Amino acid sequence: MIRYLSVLERCPLFADISAEQLESLFSCLDASEKSFTKNEFIFLAGQPAVSVGIVLSGSVTVLHEDFWGNRSILMRLGPGNLFAEAFSCAGNELLPVSAIADEKTAVMLINCRRIIKTCSTTCIFHTSLIKNLLGVLAERNILLTRKIEHLTKHSTREKLLSYLSSQAQATGRSRFDIPFNRQELADYLSVDRSAMSSELGKMRDEGLLKFERNHFELFSVHEHSSGDFYM
Repeated sequence: MIRYLSVLERCPLFADISAEQLESLFSCLDASEKSFTKNEFIFLAGQPAVSVGIVLSGSVTVLHEDFWGNRSILMRLGPGNLFAEAFSCAGNELLPVSAIADEKTAVMLINCRRIIKTCSTTCIFHTSLIKNLLGVLAERNILLTRKIEHLTKHSTREKLLSYLSSQAQATGRSRFDIPFNRQELADYLSVDRSAMSSELGKMRDEGLLKFERNHFELFSVHEHSSGDFYM
């Protein structure tokens, strides 16, 4: 895992923990590294929630599938991000969601009990680890609250505007990339893909936005779209 040290140093779980301390910490946590191929399940809904996952390379999608196989995407995560932390820390829980590799992906797996229970030496970086985990859980709760806000909108247009507006606000720019293709965005917002694509076309024709694949540009009511840079 040393080759992923730069990624792990950016991971919020390891904030304020030096590279030298990380090596000792991994031993304390009995951390392991696993590799997954594209579309391979890392965690499967219904399994016991035991480990916290950290993306080392590639990307991971956390999703929920109903009885008929319909998917709802909760989030997509790149290197340095955690997943399954809330469920594994809850104790005696079965995973209600799955985590799947979007491409060739490497993941660090840590038993959550090794995080929340200090070791016999009560090392100082373990205290920082617990504090960081609380911060991660709080941030994840905020992200899920934002998704609920999108989903409570009544129409497909309102859901799209809510999501795209939040992305612009998060980046501080009117031009930004989203982490989803069209089907994935429809799954994330729980809307029909055809209806969503139609609504995007209408909003483009009305001058509210431009887009090309996963790149978007939003316009205020005082702005006018010009040119044909986007398809």
